[in-house]
Amino acid sequence: MATDLTTGHEMCRPVIRLAMLSHYFEEHRGGVEIVAGALARALSPLGFEIVWLATDKKAFRDETSNPERRGLPASNIVELTAKIPYPLPFPSAIRSIFAEVRNADVVLVHDALYLTSVAALFASRFYRKPFLVVQHIGIVPYRNLILRSLMAVANRVIAVPVLNRADQIVFISDLTRRYFETLHCPRTPQLIFNGVDTEIFFPPECEADKATARADLGLPPFAPIALFVGRFVEKKGLLHLEHLARERDDVLFVFAGWGDIDPSQWTLPNIRVFRELVGPSLALLYRAADVLLLPSVGEGFPLVIQEALACGLPIVCGADTAAADKEAEPFLTTIAIDVETPKATAAALGAATSRLLESGENGRQSRVARAEFCRSRYSWRASAEHYATLLRGLVAFPKP
Repeated sequence: MATDLTTGHEMCRPVIRLAMLSHYFEEHRGGVEIVAGALARALSPLGFEIVWLATDKKAFRDETSNPERRGLPASNIVELTAKIPYPLPFPSAIRSIFAEVRNADVVLVHDALYLTSVAALFASRFYRKPFLVVQHIGIVPYRNLILRSLMAVANRVIAVPVLNRADQIVFISDLTRRYFETLHCPRTPQLIFNGVDTEIFFPPECEADKATARADLGLPPFAPIALFVGRFVEKKGLLHLEHLARERDDVLFVFAGWGDIDPSQWTLPNIRVFRELVGPSLALLYRAADVLLLPSVGEGFPLVIQEALACGLPIVCGADTAAADKEAEPFLTTIAIDVETPKATAAALGAATSRLLESGENGRQSRVARAEFCRSRYSWRASAEHYATLLRGLVAFPKP
């Protein structure tokens, strides 16, 4: 265990060595890995010395910051062929996981389904280290029956056994918690929503700020802008958005992200694509838009929902996504999403978008109300302190 730190005459808590694992680093730009990075940075000043392990093209070790980063060599063949982000770690990566878990006081993994999480479970049991799982996702209802069946089987064969053996489970949404409600965990599973950095994501002060944001991004000053943020993959509802963009040439559809689906290939004049926006530049795009469209399925509570709320943006999303946090539902416009009927879903999405664009939902008062709700509901500081309490409890009392 780490030794005590003393600052002046004040005795601080013992520093805890935390081994944190996710399937990718945040440069991959998926929601899980972005949250992993944000949580690590929020925990660092709370008395945690963190080693963050995630797969990469090659092995590396960066000891220049807290969290310290350790790249695990892995194959990305599954994502390249099946378009599913599921890295396959090499044997040397498994050895690295065991080595880092051996030196840690406690282990935290993001999502039980990944092989890095499975390896971390075996290592934590071998070295008798407490093991916490942050479960982000339940089931993804892919249109492809084979993929949908594989996901269900993988949950039963991999995720559920890992979760049942965890010393503590944290769900990031009520939707995910309900999907896994039959689990048997020695400690009561906790619901902790992801946080959002409201120093970066905040609403425009006035219409002039919105106009400036559009000018900075090279967007037209007066066109209604519908925004999508996330990976360009099937489960995010890109097919629905393509149908809608073809029907609504009066709306400019802006896509921020990357993936195997390329909206710029739809050859539509009302499409703009940004691939490199993160942090402040992404927040600028939220402030430039009129509405966020997120017709995704099979997610917990996407971080982009929270970021858009922090920027005061009206949101259209699926009813399941909104149900992930009942407190947020009054601030969301929901539709039924059917992956088997993309045209019908696009029609519902279009109708909801029209209502928001024609209403007063983009006024200053409405934007401020959403931002204030987000600031009070989704604080990274409060979330990190909750995690810190759980982790300290596991270290102090590793067995219930």
